[in-house]
This record gives sequence, structure tokens and C-alpha cells, in this order.
Amino acid sequence: MRHFLIVILAGFLSLFGGDLHLFSTPNTDGKITPTMIEKAFEGNGFVISANTEMTGPFTKQFGQSDFAVFNLMTVIPKKQAASLVKSHPDGGIFVPMGVGIYQRKGENDLHVSVLSADAMKKIAGFKAPEFAIIEKEVFLTLNTVLPNAKHTMSKTSLPAEGKLLSRFVKATDIKNWQSDKDDAEMMIEEGLKPAGFVLSNFTDYQFMLSENGEESPFSFYDTYSICKLKVIYTVAKTRPEAAAFAPCTLMVYKKKDAGEIVMGFPGVYNWMSSARVDDAESKEVLVQAQKDFEGVLKSVIE
Repeated sequence: MRHFLIVILAGFLSLFGGDLHLFSTPNTDGKITPTMIEKAFEGNGFVISANTEMTGPFTKQFGQSDFAVFNLMTVIPKKQAASLVKSHPDGGIFVPMGVGIYQRKGENDLHVSVLSADAMKKIAGFKAPEFAIIEKEVFLTLNTVLPNAKHTMSKTSLPAEGKLLSRFVKATDIKNWQSDKDDAEMMIEEGLKPAGFVLSNFTDYQFMLSENGEESPFSFYDTYSICKLKVIYTVAKTRPEAAAFAPCTLMVYKKKDAGEIVMGFPGVYNWMSSARVDDAESKEVLVQAQKDFEGVLKSVIE
């Protein structure tokens, strides 16, 4: 009954808030850890793509960290993600989806940030029942591991300054597509590093779509988790809740009946809008990252 009421409350609050669910729980003693949260998601049927500790990289590259805890966790809501992607292929931008976990040094509370169902709908550009189901399962998971957490919504999002979904299409042969796929993914991987991006995880989602003997509608479906340390470090100083967008998920897929390879990712304009990132330094690194990322994908289709 309690779980049901929490889900109803989440839906009610989302009508009056922004795009991010924010959870805060007392953690002065540090007993609540990202590993505990990871295990709770696993226990509720999520696949954990990564749970990356960032305070070490922050300190190594920038000489310091404002945080005692800062983890970027990416999770796949296995059942809902499969039906979502089969009905709406561009839903792969949430496979995996981000969970930000953070606590500043000297702060008493640990925080978790995740996208709302309405935010996922807005970013993807379509309605899907899976968004609400995923939101519900995330709530049930966090309620289990953070029973004393206070839940709020972020403030109303700022107007978007650019496209929320960056999407690129490369023509290919319906049947003889393998070499184009190989070339495209090689160019992506080789183009990311010089631009300062890190490939934190790769998922052959085609395997998950067909692992139960079901036929996949895709020739292939891959997703990459990509981040840029300078962007995360800079934005976290003022808007750590934007961690829900990091790493960024890049989808690369081809439907069996289509002569095109589709590539796409949630643009940095989501950070600026949903997480209300409006300081000049953060916006500068975000816009540059968007240009660099788009540059890599444009080189694939040219």
C-alpha cells in the first residue's frame, strides 16, 4: 500500500515540478553507499551497465573534488526497455538510463537524481506507456533502499535552447549493411577520444532483445555510454542533479526493413533545460561537447 501511495504521489508532484525526481536521505555516517543502491536496482530486475565512482577521476584530473560521493550509475529496466525499443526504436537513448548519486563534502544528506516519465517523453518526442512503468519501478527500488528519503521535483525546466534529441541517419543497403556498420562504429570510437570523450560502457542490446528466443526487428542495436569528465566536473559544481544525464547514451541501430543506420543521443540542451544549467562556464563546456559529439557523427554520414 505504501508503495502504491508513493507512486501516486510522484505522479501528482510531477504535475507541478520540473523534469527530475530528486531524493535526499540522511547519510552523515556514510552508511548508505552507491553499491547498496546498485544492489537494490539489481534486486528489482534492472541490469546494471555501470556504477562509476567519479571523485577519484575529479581529483586526479582537476586536483580536487567537492564531493565525498559522486557516482554515475546506468541501469537498464530490462522488461520495459525491450518493449519500448521494439515499438519506438529511438527509445534506446534510455537504454541504459542514468541515475546520479552524490553527496558534497561536509553535507549530511545523500542525493539521487533520475529523469521523470514526462521528461523521457519530452526528450524522446513520443508517448509510450513504458515511461510511466519505468518511473514506477525506479520509485519502488529507491523506496526500498532509501526508506527515509525525502522526494521532491526539480524546479520548472528552462526553455530549451536547442534540439533535445540529436539524430543522424546514414544510408545503407537493407541486406548488405555489415561493412557500413563496422565503418560507422569504428569512426565513432576513433573520433571520441581526440575530442575528450570517454566510452564508459558498450551494450549489444540486440542480444537482450533476442535472448528469450524472440525475433528482434533490428539487424543490430548497440548503445554506447559516453561522458566527458570536464563537462561533468564543471556542471556538478552548481547542478550536481544533472548527473541523471551522464553518461550520455548513444544509440546506433538498423531496422531489418530499413536501408538506414540511425544514430542519436540526448543533447546537452537537456542539461541546460531540465537541470537549469545557466552559468556561463557550464554552458560553454556543454555547448562545446555538443559540437564535438555532433562532429563525430557528421563525419560518419558524410
